[in-house]
Amino acid sequence: MTIHTIPMPDLGEGIAEVELVDWHVKPGDQVGEDQILCDVMTDKAAVEIPSSIAGRVVELGGPVGQMMAVGSVLIRIESDAAATAPATVAAAAGSSTAAGAVSAATPTTAALTASAATTAKTPAASDATAATAPTSASPAATSAAAPAKLPVVAASKAAAETSPHGPQPRPGTSARALASPAVKQRARSLGIDLASLQGSGPDGRVEHADLDATLSSGLHSGVITDGTREVKLIGLRRAIARKMQESKRHIPHYTYVEEVDVTELVALRDQLNAQHGATRGELSPLAFVIRAVVRAVAAYPQVNARFDDEAEVLTLFDAVHLGVATQTDTGLMVPVLRQAQTLDLWACAAAIARLAATTRAGKATRDELTGSTLTVTSLGKLGGIASTPVINHPEVAIVGINRIVARPVVLDGAVQVRQMMNLSSSFDHRVVDGAVAAAYIQQVRRLLEHPAMLFID
Repeated sequence: MTIHTIPMPDLGEGIAEVELVDWHVKPGDQVGEDQILCDVMTDKAAVEIPSSIAGRVVELGGPVGQMMAVGSVLIRIESDAAATAPATVAAAAGSSTAAGAVSAATPTTAALTASAATTAKTPAASDATAATAPTSASPAATSAAAPAKLPVVAASKAAAETSPHGPQPRPGTSARALASPAVKQRARSLGIDLASLQGSGPDGRVEHADLDATLSSGLHSGVITDGTREVKLIGLRRAIARKMQESKRHIPHYTYVEEVDVTELVALRDQLNAQHGATRGELSPLAFVIRAVVRAVAAYPQVNARFDDEAEVLTLFDAVHLGVATQTDTGLMVPVLRQAQTLDLWACAAAIARLAATTRAGKATRDELTGSTLTVTSLGKLGGIASTPVINHPEVAIVGINRIVARPVVLDGAVQVRQMMNLSSSFDHRVVDGAVAAAYIQQVRRLLEHPAMLFID
């Protein structure tokens, strides 16, 4: 028998360390090749790491919540398989979770396989070999032998995936609840054992609805008797907390609130949906607001920028890569609408819908969650009257959209009921003066109150 040491794989793009957010195995478990070992998080991207070898788990590399360096010991597995195979990482199509916002931001998953980089002989081996083998008490010795980078190769599908009955459990492995990283994180925060639930999803996968049913049934007993419980921030939730703290610590926020009469916009939206909704898709007010926010950048480029705190350099962008804050089950994330200035209303609406659906499903790629130059945020019908949105560092501006409500307004000397909406926007006062911020929002307001201008180049 040989003890195979699997290192934390190199996930690329300059990533030096990742956060361990969930273990799917424990010491003593029998695992099969390609069985998921754990979930890790890079920025806002959740990644599932499977085993490259079948065997018995001997040692885990660290507890949930620990930051682990690339190349450090992830897990040790005892197996009688040959240890001569080259180290590889099999990466499936890139996807992401949370955060961003951040994410806020939530979440992507990618399948990776890391094969053993080092091996240690068991006591059954010759004394000469055993004397040089690293033990569990000296992980540094093992990780030192691990390669700094692992080559990336195309992922292959396991034979079980091609079965007409779906994935089948491997012999010798214990049955474990199937669930997305978002569901696992929520269950952990609620103190619910997923293994005790019968999932309602495909192949018995546990869904958020199953957690809700458990809570409403009164059968859940995860609450501590004194009425309190501690929840450690890990994964996307910790990424969001750090991002918000970084933004408030570094950026002196200046918030400006302006009301906008969107009566004409709402009427135009209804007409366009009635005429083209069936063929081009439905338009939401958000598509109009985004078009106005993007078009106003041409006159006020200072708001479409990033500020380097250390170098004290402001970088202005010609293209508008618009972050759209999106609430997910695990937290706020900010997928990016790239080259937003090139999109018409329907292309914008379709892109927003696709990004929101992909992000909430945990399938947004890393590229879709990074690189924004300006952000919009909206709570939809929960938008309230006003807000003080937090800037998505290192950007310098964020436009907050409040809900549309019917209010009495004095217009041409008479009181009329109009559809009104407030814009609550924050700016980095180090590089965007108050007058510039107000002028920019006034330009957005003019475009929204006279929506025909949105179509004039």
